[in-house]
Amino acid sequence: MNRFTIQLDEIKAAYEAEPHPSIEVRLERIGRIEKMIKTNEEKLCKVLTADFGVRHQAETYLAEFQMVYQACKFVRKHLKDWMKPVQMETPSYLDSSEAWIESQSIGVVGIISPWNYPIQLALLPTISAFAAGNRVWLKPSERSSRTSGFLASLIQEYFHPTEFCVSTGGEDVAEQFAALPFAHLFFTGSEAIGKKVMRAASENLTPVTLELGGKTPAIVDASANIKDAAEAIIYGKLLNGGQTCIAPDYVLVEASHQETLIKELQIAAQAQFSNPEELTGPIDDKQAKNWQHLLSDAIDRGAKPISLLQNSGAGARRFEPVLLINTPAEARVLHEEIFGPILPIVAIQDTDAAISFINKKPNPLALYWFGKNKKQLNQVLQRTRSGGVTVNDVFLHAAIETLPFGGVGSSGMGRYHGKAGFDTFSHQKSILDVRGLWGTSLFKGTKPARPTYGKKTARLLRRLK
Repeated sequence: MNRFTIQLDEIKAAYEAEPHPSIEVRLERIGRIEKMIKTNEEKLCKVLTADFGVRHQAETYLAEFQMVYQACKFVRKHLKDWMKPVQMETPSYLDSSEAWIESQSIGVVGIISPWNYPIQLALLPTISAFAAGNRVWLKPSERSSRTSGFLASLIQEYFHPTEFCVSTGGEDVAEQFAALPFAHLFFTGSEAIGKKVMRAASENLTPVTLELGGKTPAIVDASANIKDAAEAIIYGKLLNGGQTCIAPDYVLVEASHQETLIKELQIAAQAQFSNPEELTGPIDDKQAKNWQHLLSDAIDRGAKPISLLQNSGAGARRFEPVLLINTPAEARVLHEEIFGPILPIVAIQDTDAAISFINKKPNPLALYWFGKNKKQLNQVLQRTRSGGVTVNDVFLHAAIETLPFGGVGSSGMGRYHGKAGFDTFSHQKSILDVRGLWGTSLFKGTKPARPTYGKKTARLLRRLK
């Protein structure tokens, strides 16, 4: 028995002493998360900047803090209704009986969070787990080491370790963590690591939620306002330096509109991200080198790079945002998740060609469509599979608490945000209270079906048809 097993047993014991916390207890814990972030916003901005090198605090407020505050507010508004039993219909032969579903807490939830949004992606699933009445153990990413370390110290300050526990460390810690017998294991990260997490969890039959990524497409239809589309795509691509799981990975546009789109993308990039202090840097040297490898591979194979910004090399930028055109199909950049400021433009013939291109790849976590032609939009919605879709903008489907967020196929499994998160971390217990006719034992439950079999059985079978 190692220290992780002992620690999990202690958290489980605390949970078993309070397996169905009241709504007041759940909301108080969520309120502490909100207070923890509000009280330490400035310090968190500083450690995030230290990790990324460059990260504007406005980006942190929008993409990290505001998402947490929004989730807390939504839970406060709706948790009472989520916790209510849900009455269910019973069949005619059980008319006098009553059926309902109760949402029950499940125990200790393990969360493995990534480095790209180390506050938001650690705390949003935690909020959902607390709303469902569970305890939480978090393993944050070692790549955002300063932020993870500071967040861990805050959690230790605001929570008892049997309520909300944190373990920092590298791959060895993550491997041991994933192998623990949690009630549920929630992972956000790459597909490759997601497979390892799922294999480790399978040893304990631990249910998993995997929030992965993949190749998110942006389709610019012939009916689109190209200027508006370009402005949205650039924002989606360069927010957080492109280090976003639902950032556009490539753009599909009809060949006749490609030149116009390229010009508008350059204009939009210059307008939004020319200030070197507003373009987030790579999380570490490993990330910057991977971008360079992807770019070099594409160029070596014949792709043409086009700079997005006029003032190349401004300030402390370690990598210049770039478009790629004429990229060969075998280039790595068209197959691997980019997670950075490289945007291939793929010229296609029409909507059918765009759909075919997307469907030859694994299902993406998100899809963006720009245009006015509803017929073409419906074709894309019906004939492609993606975790979610935003039409005529980027990201926003993931910011709506009423919409479940998650992947499909290789982009993940399971959902969270809002009620979906509450349900993910709850057991929906089915309950049937069997009653006889008019409060008697007449025709009660299984009575008419019990041996010996004869005329009463035949009458029952006729009734059940």
